[in-house]
Amino acid sequence: MANEKKTLTPEEKQAQDAARIARKQALSMHIRALRRVLIVSASAVLIAFMVLFYLFCTPLVDFVLEPVRSRGIEVISTAVSEALMLKFKSCLVAAVVIGMPVIVQQIWSFVSPALYANEKKLFAGLFFVMLLLFITGVVFCYVYVFPLAVDLFWEASDGVATAMWSVKEYFNFVLSFVLPFGVMFELPVVIYMLARHGKVTYKTLARNRKYVILAIAVVAAILTPPDVFSQCLMAAPMLVLYEVSIYVAASARKKRDERNTTQKTDVPEDSAHEES
Repeated sequence: MANEKKTLTPEEKQAQDAARIARKQALSMHIRALRRVLIVSASAVLIAFMVLFYLFCTPLVDFVLEPVRSRGIEVISTAVSEALMLKFKSCLVAAVVIGMPVIVQQIWSFVSPALYANEKKLFAGLFFVMLLLFITGVVFCYVYVFPLAVDLFWEASDGVATAMWSVKEYFNFVLSFVLPFGVMFELPVVIYMLARHGKVTYKTLARNRKYVILAIAVVAAILTPPDVFSQCLMAAPMLVLYEVSIYVAASARKKRDERNTTQKTDVPEDSAHEES
């Protein structure tokens, strides 16, 4: 009867058991590999943090406070643990930056076995470009944009109130101002990946420029401290990056068309050889 359960032969049962065991082993291997990635990455950050905290803490804190101290602005501690937490957070952020090559290498070792040769080449380049763009964005903000914001807020308090900047609030302001710039500079890579897979085109990006300007203004308002000046400082580079992204999308579209053309021309040649 159709409803009767099919009886498996010993060979079929053995094949099913082997497939089930293989799946469990594969999952176990992925979990162990992921655990290794986390352990090695966390260890790299921890070692860098210990070295920085015990050997380079004072120079690092001086570097963080340099934009305000160079202008004669003194920061104050309004809580018992604020000064210690400033040292801790500064060393932790620096440790993550120093440990980033190890983190990226571990992520790559976990992802690369599942990629084809051409995909490995592409993503290896993208990893390097993303890291370079992130560092460029952070450095650009800290060197050129952040001092302008410090001058603005310091001068805005003149004649209104005595400015007493808290250590905690200042460090949070630095992170909320600098790190989004690093994320923002990843825009060309995102556009490249979307254009490579045909999700966007340079014509679409150029045609929707006015809507993107509005979206950039909204994103800048969300990612930066709540003041118009900071938002403009972030929006201006984003607009420049968007224009660069249009060029990147055009380049990706050109390469994609060339690849498709090559694939199409290869098929008839193969067929011709087979016929002959």
